Amino acid sequence: MLFHLCLFALAVVSVTAQPLYFPAANSDASWARLSSAELGWCQDKLDSLVSFASRSDTRALIILKDGKIALEQYFGSFTKDSLWYWASAGKTVTAALVGIAQHQKQMDISKSSATYLGRSWSSCTPQQEDAITVRHHLTMTTGIGFDRGNDNCKTPECLRYRAVPGTIWDYHNACYLLLQDMIEKATNRTFQQYYNQQLSQKLGMGGLWFNGILFSRPLAMARFGLMLLAGGVWNGDTIIKDREYFNAMINTSQQLNRSYGYLFWLNGKASFMQPGIPQVFQNDLVPSAPKDMYAGMGKNDQRVYVVPSQRMVVVRMGDPGDTSAPAISGYDDALWRYINALPCNTSVGEPTSQTTSVWPNPATTVVSFLGDSAVLYDVLGNEVMRSNTSPLDVSRLPSGTYQVVVTQETARVGSPLIIR
Repeated sequence: MLFHLCLFALAVVSVTAQPLYFPAANSDASWARLSSAELGWCQDKLDSLVSFASRSDTRALIILKDGKIALEQYFGSFTKDSLWYWASAGKTVTAALVGIAQHQKQMDISKSSATYLGRSWSSCTPQQEDAITVRHHLTMTTGIGFDRGNDNCKTPECLRYRAVPGTIWDYHNACYLLLQDMIEKATNRTFQQYYNQQLSQKLGMGGLWFNGILFSRPLAMARFGLMLLAGGVWNGDTIIKDREYFNAMINTSQQLNRSYGYLFWLNGKASFMQPGIPQVFQNDLVPSAPKDMYAGMGKNDQRVYVVPSQRMVVVRMGDPGDTSAPAISGYDDALWRYINALPCNTSVGEPTSQTTSVWPNPATTVVSFLGDSAVLYDVLGNEVMRSNTSPLDVSRLPSGTYQVVVTQETARVGSPLIIR
């Protein structure tokens, strides 16, 4: 009897711990697929997801389950071979390359960034520069001040001292782009060459970097997400060998914005900061998404989501799902409601209690809120409206995505608000 129980236990383990599938590095054509029947997904739910993606200006939507393609959909004239930009979702690729360079002892994230950039890379004093480490660049905590209208400027006059490193979280693209310069100096290769050698060729990604932004086919993003899902491994080959770095990369990197790792966005942390808004919002990054999801998030809703608990990768490329935003937008929550509803015994979820403090959403003329006061911010972090009474008249505001912060006694809840 005990023997049979042991065999049964081994069988259960073997079923639940099946190895991830990896496609050939040189071909997408033979990538294995799973049917909706195998997944227990209802076709009408898939149709609803695809319809939603189409209505929200998506160009490519891909879902991997256990490494296999569960959904691959392209819209309009876009095809699997079309190239598209990752925007800031590509920051995650740079983060991975920094970890690879550190394992190769070409970089050390605890060292001052001046070690690789040289002196006077900023307008800071030498002592101030010495205090800024590579890790501060990875976590958006350099303390460097910058012109909000030109946050790509890397010249010293654009990079000014603002605060002690590690004391403020500020989403600054130039300080991110400097990481690519550090990699070039540390490895004595162009960033494109290092990417080709360490990631592209091994994973079969392809892709071209232009002005710090990665352009690739959608399935290249899926390949990168699959490598992350496997813990930095590709078909038995460990790509990111520094395990301490990998774990730190996809977990809270500082206490200012708990939903940010090393250039990765993290769900399930109960608070987050939005780029450009000096405010901590007391809810999860994407309330409807799995708690353990982490993601690359780029402008206009370029996304690669990784969900270890569901062994799932989701890729979305296209134009803005609702309006232009540097990273987080209301699109994420809406998309995940449709994904969550794919199993036949579920339905598209209603907004969570964290997102129902304001209604209707989307809105056109007025917005009601449940609380003592509400403040609206635009995508640049500028306050555009505040009121102690409900409802708010938003009829004169331009269409787009805003962040609304509702205060009730001492609690504050922030959520995206779409105005049409």
